[in-house]
Amino acid sequence: MTTTRPVAPPASEARARVQAVTQRHARRGGRATVRGRAYPAYLVALFTVFYLVPVVHARSTSPAPFSVSSAHFPAGAATLVCGLAVAVCWGGQVVGRFWGPLVVQPFLLHVLMSTDLSPAHYLGTIARRRLAYAGTVTLLALCSAAYLATDLFDRPGTALPGLAVTAGISAVAAAAWLWGQVRPVRDNFLLAGAVGASALVVAAISGTAPDGRYGHWLAALVPALLAAAVGPPAFRALPSIDLARLARESARASQARDYAWTGTLHHALDLYRPQPRGFTSALVRTDGSLRGYLAQGAVRALRTPGRAAAAAVLLPVGGASSTHGVAGSGGGPEWWWWAAGSVAVYLGSGWVGETWRGLRDELTMAPLFGERWGGLPARALTWPVVAVTAGTFLGGALVALFRWPLPAGRAGSTVLLVAGSVVLVLGARFLREMKLQLPLELLLPVITPFGDLSGLRVVAWQFDGIIVVLTGVALMNAVPSATGAAALAVCLAAACVGAGLRRTGWAHRGLLSRLRRG
Repeated sequence: MTTTRPVAPPASEARARVQAVTQRHARRGGRATVRGRAYPAYLVALFTVFYLVPVVHARSTSPAPFSVSSAHFPAGAATLVCGLAVAVCWGGQVVGRFWGPLVVQPFLLHVLMSTDLSPAHYLGTIARRRLAYAGTVTLLALCSAAYLATDLFDRPGTALPGLAVTAGISAVAAAAWLWGQVRPVRDNFLLAGAVGASALVVAAISGTAPDGRYGHWLAALVPALLAAAVGPPAFRALPSIDLARLARESARASQARDYAWTGTLHHALDLYRPQPRGFTSALVRTDGSLRGYLAQGAVRALRTPGRAAAAAVLLPVGGASSTHGVAGSGGGPEWWWWAAGSVAVYLGSGWVGETWRGLRDELTMAPLFGERWGGLPARALTWPVVAVTAGTFLGGALVALFRWPLPAGRAGSTVLLVAGSVVLVLGARFLREMKLQLPLELLLPVITPFGDLSGLRVVAWQFDGIIVVLTGVALMNAVPSATGAAALAVCLAAACVGAGLRRTGWAHRGLLSRLRRG
């Protein structure tokens, strides 16, 4: 008996076969149509005309919020660059675990998997093309942010080092994105540890240099070398990739894309929500009764350890950033610290537990759970309110200790403004979590001299929580009195609660009577 061993096709033949399969699949409807490309281009044009052009014009005619004081980078700039590189690298790894560059349309992946081609032949081209796109987008985003927020590109002495730093960070972001998808969890932890250690070493070395003269070149060279060291091993791992896991990721990404295009972005995000596991028996005492509201929320948070760990990091960091911005003299860069911290607290408030979803389900399914509220608000909201408040004020207390004593008359106003920010964030989170299907009236045309702006209404509905937080912080910053700003935050939070209840169908005349009966 003779056995035949499949012979791998040459690289040129494999490339031609992959291109033929891709073109055939594009003719089946997978290729984007002119109308499908016109609408995103239309939204980009509106964003450019109404937002980007005014912001760039304002930046070119006014001083930058953050100034690079000398012809070279200041001594602490290398430390900030290292921190940014670490954040971008870790973020690329995390994104790669959920939606990496090798995620393709399920049918096309099924066709390619059914052939005798090696995964490196049909995945390598996709990976190289998408990594080039990701690196370019990251480079443009970093350069744009640096231009709008600093005077980095105003002088030749800082423009060239700044461009080198952004290029190095963009390269390591693209390489980390692929590494996070194709390498196992253990290798990702090793890369994360190596990047963190390298950042500490670079920051320490640049701090010893006179005036940080060569620290920026070192901060640009290390990410580039790291990208060159990570990229080739990631591509060499393509032949051994788990195709079954890649098929599941592609199917989930396709379903999430369909949800996002039909307006239900929160349903798309729910597909990536980890399933709670473990600690089921911890919800019940030994005598068979349920534990208290706070203990129930803590146990449910521990059932999703990844989300709970992210919340445990974001809440103190957001509280520290908000306190740092509020305790400043007001105006300028302090508002950016305040806004960034409030957004971090908003994100952490959603990851702190699963009780938000339970509250939404019970409010929207009244015939199943009954019309009487009882202890529903207390049972669902005790844990997120306590956890968000404690985490935010923990980070704020650490900042206050390092900056003590605070400027004259700023201690009481700082506490009021941070507390108002927490109330505003909780109201915005309630509004976000009570979201159901996309309202049909948002799809109706909004005719203006600039065209149909209904797409902007849909975008605002998708990101209403973040819009409320940023708008609320800006209004609070404009109010001269801390007491007035805190009262404004409470009013905005109450409006968000009312809007959230209307989304669930509970905001009608019988609401107060039901609350009294409960």
